[in-house]
Formats: sequence, structure tokens, C-alpha cells
Amino acid sequence: MGADRVEITDLLWRTDARGRPLPVRRSEVVARLTASGQSGAVRVAARLPLLRGDEGDGDLLDPAEVDALGVRVHRELSRLGEELQMARRVAAVLGPVVDGLRGDGGGPVRVVDLGCGIGHLVRSLAHTGELGPDVELVGVDLNPALVAEADRLRGVEGLRCRFVHGDALEPGVAVDDPSRTVVISVGVLHHLTPAELEALFRAQADLGVVAWAHWDIVPCVWSTVGSWVFHRARMREPVSRHDGVLSARRAHPAETLLAAASAGAPAYDHDVVEGPRWHPRALDVLRPLVGVRR
Repeated sequence: MGADRVEITDLLWRTDARGRPLPVRRSEVVARLTASGQSGAVRVAARLPLLRGDEGDGDLLDPAEVDALGVRVHRELSRLGEELQMARRVAAVLGPVVDGLRGDGGGPVRVVDLGCGIGHLVRSLAHTGELGPDVELVGVDLNPALVAEADRLRGVEGLRCRFVHGDALEPGVAVDDPSRTVVISVGVLHHLTPAELEALFRAQADLGVVAWAHWDIVPCVWSTVGSWVFHRARMREPVSRHDGVLSARRAHPAETLLAAASAGAPAYDHDVVEGPRWHPRALDVLRPLVGVRR
């Protein structure tokens, strides 16, 4: 497994400094995957739909089709969230932090889901109400198509939560009162290099959020095999099948996560909440890195 291997979805959405989408060429995606020896991914990428008509040049990916693919992939990811009971598990970890903030009478508590996708976790928390009706739930994502779908589903389901397009750690985007804000994510950390992880934790510390909890895959043989079985059995999109297995193989060990968190946010206490090592449960394939400001 080459360290430079990437998931197909990492290559399909490009934006400029203002977050506006940029055109993506299929040949560039194929070339990047070929260079890292990902022959299976190359075959999938070679079938990605191209932009037709006057705007196309025979190589540009159709942005509407790519956005639709992204929504379908995230719908399939929602199945994984349901199987792993993520809403219940997130609420169990955040509960003590939220209760402590609620008890000091300082105002509403906000939970911000960084990289929320189509908002499955936020919508699930809003539906169950496990964190309490007074907790504000906000999902943030850099992909406007995913945010639009999350907001559409929120409306259909009649839920009290909201979704925002942008960078969750930019001041004013989703965090108004950092001292009352907890940042969470699921399946984001393995997309980042160690240097990018450190930058993420530093950005959260600079913003001043009271705590964070980021769930990601435990790197072990069980997660790799389990990911392959689950994605073959439950996923229909070739992109989902490829990226899901690669995600498990790219996951960072606890030592890497803790080192990056300590370097980027030394004013916080950090812990990786591991499940049983020798008798792992399926639910423990994702575990959180938790940081609480001292």
C-alpha cells in the first residue's frame, strides 16, 4: 500500500480559495490514480461521466453527475452510520461534556459536525434528541451539493438542526461562542496527513472550542477485512466499494493522532477511546479521539 494512495472521491471536487467549484478533468484523475498503482480505481475513474455539449471538451467531468454521485455515495455511507449506531455512541461520549456546559447556565450549547456530508449523524441526533432539546445541532461541509441534500432531508424529516456550506473552523461560519461549542466528525481524520492533522487541531484550539471528538477507523486487520465484507455486501456504487476499503487501510494509529493533537493543541487533554483489543466488537471499528480544553 503506497502512502500516496488516495480515494477516488478525494479527486472529484476541487475548489478555489473562495470555495467555488473548479473543473475536473477525467484524464487528470486517471493519471493520479495510475501513478499510485491503483489499477482498480483507474477502471472506475475511466467510466466517470463527461460533460457533453458546447461546454465539454471530451475530458471534463460533468459536475452535475459528479455531485449526484457524491450524494449517492454518502447515502450509502449512511448505512454504515446506522450499522455502527453512531448517533447513540456520539451522544454517549458528548453527554458528560454537554451536561457540564448546560449546568453552568451560560447559554445554549452547540455541536458542530465538521464534514457532515448529507447530515446523517446530525439528523439522527436531532431525531433521537439524546443530547437534549436545548442543544443546537449544526452540520458543515465544503461540498455545496451535499449540504443542499442534507438540508432537503432535514426539511422532509421536519428536524430541528441546520446545515451550512463552508469551513467549520472559519470564525463565524458555524461557531459563534467557542466556549459553548463542541466540534465532532466521523471518518474525516484518515483523509489528512500527520501535518494536516496537526493543523486541524491547532485550528480548533485557535478558535477556542471547549471540546472535540473525532471518530475514525481503527487500523487493524479486523477493520480492513470487515470493511471489505461490509462494502461488498451493502454498497452498490463502485466508488463506495473502492474508497471504503481504502479508508480502512489509510487510517492513522492512535499514536499518530495523539502526537498531532498534542503538538497542535497542547492546552487540551486528549485521549483515544479504544474498544477491546483482543475481542473487538463490530461497533468499535470506529473510535473517537477526544480533546477537552483544560
